[in-house]
Amino acid sequence: MPVQLALKRAFDIAGSFFGLLVLAPVVLLIAVLIKLESKGPVFFRQLRTGLNEAPFEILKFRSMYTDLCDWSGVRQTVDNDPRITPLGRVLRKTNLDELPQLWNVLIGDMSLVGPRPHVPDMLAAGRSYSELVQGYEYRHLMRPGLTGLAQARGLRGPTGHRWMAIRRIVCDVEYVRNFSLFLDMKIMIRTVVNELRGGTGL
Repeated sequence: MPVQLALKRAFDIAGSFFGLLVLAPVVLLIAVLIKLESKGPVFFRQLRTGLNEAPFEILKFRSMYTDLCDWSGVRQTVDNDPRITPLGRVLRKTNLDELPQLWNVLIGDMSLVGPRPHVPDMLAAGRSYSELVQGYEYRHLMRPGLTGLAQARGLRGPTGHRWMAIRRIVCDVEYVRNFSLFLDMKIMIRTVVNELRGGTGL
């Protein structure tokens, strides 16, 4: 396991560096479009829970109007959310708003594959995840990821329903217990296939 974790980190560094290098023109274009569309910063920064429950600041392209942003992240987005800008809807639909998280991967806050990072005391079905799902804390035994087993299985979007939230956490714990580089590869391939078929947003 230690060897696989070391190889996973090496792959994260190489993959995120290459991704930032290749996608630099796309990142620059999105940044310009965000500044042209509405006032405010290009990036949205928010506190998330990482490896061993250590907090870190996640980076995303800003997809909401600045004065309507939920900096706590406790309030989840809903269909036709008025807080989201027109460009933001496109970024979220295509998951391009997540591109800056490659920087989080590069510096070690995140991994390419792992449970998606939650805000502290994140709510699902009106309750905090830690109260809703027994064993929730196990998902923090691995670095959070750009994508994970739950997302690869199509469990994405708002979690207003109790069982949808529970299924996601079950997938996260399953990933932690069965981690391997082969599983990471399968998740990444399946994520790419899902996106090509039309993503629904993380």
